[in-house]
Amino acid sequence: MNHPLFGKTLNLLRSLVEFDTGSNLSNLELIAFVQEYLTSFGVESSLFNNRSGEKANLYATIGPSDRSGLCLSGHTDVVPATGQPWTVEPFALTWRGKRVLGRGTADMKGFLASVLANVPNFIAQCRHIPIHLAFSYDEEAGCRGVRGLLSEIASMPFKPLACVIGEPTGMQVAVAHKGKQAYRCCVKGLAGHSALIDRGVNAVEFAAELATFLRRKARDLCTMGHLDERFEPPYSTIHVGKLNGGTALNVIPDHAEIEFEIRNLPGDDPDQIVSSVRSYAELELVEEMRRIAPEAGIEWVELAKYPALAEEPGSAWLRDLACDLTGDPSFHALSFGTEGGLFQEIGIPTIVCGPGSIEQAHKADEYLELEQMVRCLDFLSKLAEQCSRPIAEFVAL
Repeated sequence: MNHPLFGKTLNLLRSLVEFDTGSNLSNLELIAFVQEYLTSFGVESSLFNNRSGEKANLYATIGPSDRSGLCLSGHTDVVPATGQPWTVEPFALTWRGKRVLGRGTADMKGFLASVLANVPNFIAQCRHIPIHLAFSYDEEAGCRGVRGLLSEIASMPFKPLACVIGEPTGMQVAVAHKGKQAYRCCVKGLAGHSALIDRGVNAVEFAAELATFLRRKARDLCTMGHLDERFEPPYSTIHVGKLNGGTALNVIPDHAEIEFEIRNLPGDDPDQIVSSVRSYAELELVEEMRRIAPEAGIEWVELAKYPALAEEPGSAWLRDLACDLTGDPSFHALSFGTEGGLFQEIGIPTIVCGPGSIEQAHKADEYLELEQMVRCLDFLSKLAEQCSRPIAEFVAL
């Protein structure tokens, strides 16, 4: 492939893929590898662990430390490969034609490898504008890990001027994405013999009523809600992904669970949707359940929550810069989520642009087209050149 850093990037990607960083596992071995790699170039990095100490975020600055720079951000965790029909070893890099296969190649270790390969380039060229590296954990579990890192960044003397999230977009610039909230509702009923249904509380039936209400809310969002044609589908969505309960046909089930998610457009308030669902559950379902069993109820468990990324007029310079670096003047919106909205919440303008396709993520035989990796390397090399310019020439603040 026609890029001087291609071979080095491929080797780094091989090393990163070999670390099984499923979101149910620790990422410390990978983080130690990255930290040692950065140290070999004289780049210091800080680690921010979770409460158990089993996972860590990494943050590093390349270039002057007395000013704000551009942040290159990505997550180190991957979706577990267990139970998927892989035809190759998921935690080894397999070269097949014009692509490489392995868990995380697209989502998103291909971007991390490209960033790390460019570290010497950043050191040489980022004389005026620093590059910040932010590598997080537990993105696949609901963007949990990066929150602690962002709390630290928000209190630093110089937080990043802007951020590029390297999620797989086919190296197209994305300026917005949907937000997400996900919940598990645990329905507690009252067991009994099915011949005496008037003396029990059927948790499965009440969970099904909640699912039906969610379906109606989803239909309302589709037919009467706010539309944004940049997204596919162009409206906020509600999806029921799991519904289970019961032990036997002749037993009134006393427990059922339903899991659902909301993916909201920027500008739509998911809290209002959640509030309406909670009101229905409490005022309609729980009230009826407790007429028979006062101890009956519905317990809510938050599974994931992250905000949408909204296009902001004040960050047009970042969009234009990224489009110039990719050579593509168009920009897009994503229906899947990233950590970008969380960066935006603390005042850091953010876009999403990275190698690979989200259509390959989370699947067996996940792969990254090598041409995409080369395009990412070109993007990062050009970015390094931009960071050699005085800040006044880089962006109009």
